[in-house]
Amino acid sequence: MFGYVTIDKPELRFREFDTYRSYYCGLCRELREGYGVPGQLTLTYDLTFVILLLEGLYEPEVQEGKTRCVIHPFIKHPVRKSVFTGYASDMNIMLSYYKCLDDWNDEHRITRKAFAEALKKKAAGVEGKYPEKCEMIVLYLERLSTLEKEEVHDIDALSGCFGHIMEEIFTWKHDVWEKDLRRMGFYLGKYIYILDAFEDLEEDMKNGSYNLLSFMSEDPDRGKKIEKLLTMMLAESCRAFERLPVVMHADIIRNILYSGVWTRYRAVLRKRNKENMKENV
Repeated sequence: MFGYVTIDKPELRFREFDTYRSYYCGLCRELREGYGVPGQLTLTYDLTFVILLLEGLYEPEVQEGKTRCVIHPFIKHPVRKSVFTGYASDMNIMLSYYKCLDDWNDEHRITRKAFAEALKKKAAGVEGKYPEKCEMIVLYLERLSTLEKEEVHDIDALSGCFGHIMEEIFTWKHDVWEKDLRRMGFYLGKYIYILDAFEDLEEDMKNGSYNLLSFMSEDPDRGKKIEKLLTMMLAESCRAFERLPVVMHADIIRNILYSGVWTRYRAVLRKRNKENMKENV
């Protein structure tokens, strides 16, 4: 369910891409240093976006440096970190742990159970640091799991659960900007959940697995309807963002919100078109 909130690289200036990559690498290092290799394996683009957003809004002190890693063993590359890097790494661990548990409960995948065990103590530490926030995240994850097991097809109810999870993550503290951060996270979370269901729809239908959008499987206009729905979710999220006084990283954030989030959707459409062409040959 992760990896949807990313950049549209061709539309970024070189300097902007280097900045984005430095924060992504910073999150990777933070996960490794705080949670070891298992933590590093949970790295996602989505939480990098959270770092850029919160840092752009609150403008904390940023630590800059250079480092090597497994992917770049010979050349040091720039790394940027702030207080929000640590926060994002904690939220990343929390979400990954419960996603692994959900995969194990739903599909009984041994690898996911093993990974959940590796993250269990780490997730407990995060819950200790953010008890109220984690309590709400777990509540909505459990509610989402229940609705999925009951095979409910209420798009608003299911996507809303994940929306509430994301709004908790977007909310750094209770202040004047909380309302817009919550609204932004809520609708972006709904977008993520719906797009994830759309991406998995064809495979789930072949396997006979539950999918939120399976009731639309025979609808010839489902693509247009889904795109309209996704557009509505992103419009609300973008509207909330534009009310925030963000200057730093604003161009990168807009690249992600107005273009980058659609890259995965377009990739799904291209894959579907290729598969349809093969079937019609």
